[in-house]
This record gives sequence, C-alpha cells and structure tokens, in this order.
Amino acid sequence: MAKLGKRTTAAREAFAGKENISVEEAVTLIKANANAKFDETVEIAMNLGVDPRHADQMVRGVVGLPNGTGKDVRVAVFARGPKADEASAAGADIVGAEDLMETIQSGKIEFDRCIATPDMMPIVGRLGKILGPRNLMPNPKVGTVTMDVADAVKAAKGGEVQFKAEKAGVVHAGVGKVSFDEAKLVENIRAFVDAVSKAKPAGAKGTYMKKVSLSSSMGPGVSIAVESATGN
Repeated sequence: MAKLGKRTTAAREAFAGKENISVEEAVTLIKANANAKFDETVEIAMNLGVDPRHADQMVRGVVGLPNGTGKDVRVAVFARGPKADEASAAGADIVGAEDLMETIQSGKIEFDRCIATPDMMPIVGRLGKILGPRNLMPNPKVGTVTMDVADAVKAAKGGEVQFKAEKAGVVHAGVGKVSFDEAKLVENIRAFVDAVSKAKPAGAKGTYMKKVSLSSSMGPGVSIAVESATGN
C-alpha cells in the first residue's frame, strides 16, 4: 500500500468524523486544508436517485454561477460568415467549419465548450463519437446550438456550467476556486444545487438528491447536509 504524504494525511485527519455538515462549514474546511501549489477548484458531486439509461430519468441542464467558475473557459464555435465573425468578436477561441471538424478528427481538442449554429449540425454530427463521451457535443437543450452565438460565447466565458448525470446517476462540476471568498463559494454551490433540483426528471422515483459532497482538486471529500445545500 502506498504511503500517504504528510499533506494528505493531515487533510484526512482534519476531515475525519465530519459528515453531513452545512455548506458553510464544508467550504471553511476545504479552504483551510487546500494547500496545493495552485489555486484548486472546488468540486461538487451529487448522487441522484435516477437511472440515466432511461430517457425519462436523464438529468441535464446548464446554470450560470453568480460568481463565475474562476476558470478560463476555451470556446470553439462551428459557424460560417457573419455568425463566425460574431463568435470571434465575442471572444471565441476557435471558430471554423469543415476545417474545425478535421482538426477534431485528428485528435486535437483544445477547448472546453463547443457551440454551433443549427446549419452546422450536419458537420458536427459526424463528431458525435468524439465529442459525446467528453460532454462537448452541442445541444439545443443547454443553449449550445443557437443562432445567437455571441451570447452563447459570453455565457460560456462568464461562468456558465453544464451538467449531465453519468451512468451511476452522479452529477459533478467545478463551482469555483479555493481562492474565492467563502460567501461567494456558498452562493455558487447553492445556485448549482438549485439548478440540478429544478432539472428533476419526470421519471425520478423516491429520493432525488441522495448525497451531496464537496472537495478541492487535491483534497478529500466531505458530505454536506442536503437541506443545507438547497438552502431549506
């Protein structure tokens, strides 16, 4: 068994015995024990009572975090002509059509969000097996297939976060940086949980939110009381 480092051991000891605490307590704990040499991301993981293999139990959506993510989001846009110009002017990092498709097919994916105008979807559709598993496929349900590319680019750059339940019914995302003020992290966390709560699918039975956990990029996780996460 690998020997744990002093930093990891100390963090685990600090977290020991702490379960189902308030969002505020969890944020304080995480900030106090995040001592990596970079500004760690505060991550949330939500175990939901859904089976995403059934269409009526899929959880998917988008939320604009009130205080942003603290991350520099790289945006790629599939568009032509004036719409391509609009995307570039709005701050898109990569704009293209067939050329962008070929770049992605070659294995070069240098973006975190992909947006497309509706007329580009026949081209983007060929990339489903590449973009789909990475949760990068443009989708009208989360506003990434749109004619209003400028607003979509600005939203992606400004702290908009997409979420989608994985096979085990888990939704996870980054909700800010350890360097954020505690109050701003708490506000972001509650905004994210609220969005997932509102995205509850019709087919969900029993308890919807089973467990909510927070962690930093390099730190252990801590469970928070669901009622605290929802602000109830």
